[in-house]
Amino acid sequence: MAREPKTNYEKNGVKYYRVTVTLGRDCNGKLIRKEFYGKNKKDAEEKKDQYLNGINEGLNIDFSNVILGNLMRSWLFEIVRISSNIKPASFSRYEGVFRNYIENSLIYNIKLSDLKSIQIQRYYNNLKSIGKSSNSIKYLNKLLKQFFNYCVDEGYMLKNPCSGKRIVIPSDEIVGPQDEEVEYFTDEEVKILVDGLSKHSLKHIILINLGTGMRRGELLALQWDDINFQSKEICIKRSLSKTYLIDEDGSRKKQTIIQTPKNSHSIRTIPFPESLLPLFKELEIKQKKDKLAAGELYVNSDYIFTTAIGNLIDVGNLYNSYASLLKKLNIKHKKFHALRHTYATKLFEQGIPLKTVSQLLGHSNIEITANIYTHVIPKQKVDAVEKLNYMFKSL
Repeated sequence: MAREPKTNYEKNGVKYYRVTVTLGRDCNGKLIRKEFYGKNKKDAEEKKDQYLNGINEGLNIDFSNVILGNLMRSWLFEIVRISSNIKPASFSRYEGVFRNYIENSLIYNIKLSDLKSIQIQRYYNNLKSIGKSSNSIKYLNKLLKQFFNYCVDEGYMLKNPCSGKRIVIPSDEIVGPQDEEVEYFTDEEVKILVDGLSKHSLKHIILINLGTGMRRGELLALQWDDINFQSKEICIKRSLSKTYLIDEDGSRKKQTIIQTPKNSHSIRTIPFPESLLPLFKELEIKQKKDKLAAGELYVNSDYIFTTAIGNLIDVGNLYNSYASLLKKLNIKHKKFHALRHTYATKLFEQGIPLKTVSQLLGHSNIEITANIYTHVIPKQKVDAVEKLNYMFKSL
C-alpha cells in the first residue's frame, strides 16, 4: 500500500500539506472554497475540522480579514494581561510598546493574511530614520514575535514574519568604544557620602545598599524575617516597584507593588559585612520610636524600610531625597543604581572572581556581569599578569 505523502503543496519555498473544503456557492453561483495548510495531513485536517466546527457553532471567522492591530489588542488585553506568568511591570511595558508603536502606526491596519516580513522591516527602518534606538526596535520586535507565534498557533498565519533571520534590527551608530559608561562612586566620593549621612533620613538605605549591592526594589521590599543576624546573610525573594496597573479597558493607574524578583537567579541568599549589623539595630529602634509617635496612624508591617507612619517607601520621594543629598554634598549626580555598581566595582578591585560577583548581584549569567563591568575587568587582568614578575627577578 502506497504511503500518504507528508506534504503535497509548496508555497514560498516551504512545503505544507493542503486540504480544501467547499463551503457552498456565492451569489453568482461560483463555488466557495477554503484551503487549510499544515505540517502534515493530520495537522491540516485538524485545522479544517476546527473551522467547520466553528461554522456549526455560529463562530464562522474569516481569518483572511483579520487586522493586525485589532487582534494584537485582543491578545494583549484578554490573554497576556491575565496570564499568571506576566508581572504588572512587564505588562505595563508591553502595553506601552503597543500604544506607542502599534496603535496609529503604519502596520496597525494590515491584514494578517497579507503581511510579509518586508513590511515589518520597512517599518523598523522608518522608526530608525526618525530617531528611535535599536534597543527600542529590538523590544518591539520581541513583542511582535510573541504575538505572531500566537497567530501561527491559532491558524491566523502560516508562518511568523519575525522568526529566524527574516528581520534585521537597524543598528545604532557607533559613537565610541563604549556608548554609556557605568556610573559608580570613587573612594573619595564614598567617603564624602558616608560622612554626610550621619543624620540623614537615607543613611540606612544608602549604606546597606553600598554593603550588599541589592537592586533598589529588592532593598525596599526587605522584611525582618529575610535577615539572619547570626550567619550575617540576607535572603532576597521579593521586589518593590512603582508601575502602571492597566485594566482591560486600557485605563492606567500608577501604584507601588510587591512582586517576585526579575528572574530566578535574583532569588538568592547573600552575605553582608559585619559593619552593617549596627545599622539594622538602629532601624529596629527607629521603627519602635516611629510607632509610638504615630500611635493609631501607624501601619504595622514586617518591612524594614518604612516611612514615619509605617508605609512603604515611595520610589519618587526616595529619588528626590537622594538627588538633593548629592547636591548638598557637592557630589556629581549619579543614578541611585550607581550604589549597586559601586559595590560590584569595589569587589572586583579586591580581586573577587567574576562568577562570585555575578552570583552576589543576581545576574542570570556571568556574561551580563562581564559586559557591564568592562571598566574593571581589564585592570584585573593586568594585575594578575603582573604577579608573574617574580619569575624574572634574576634578569
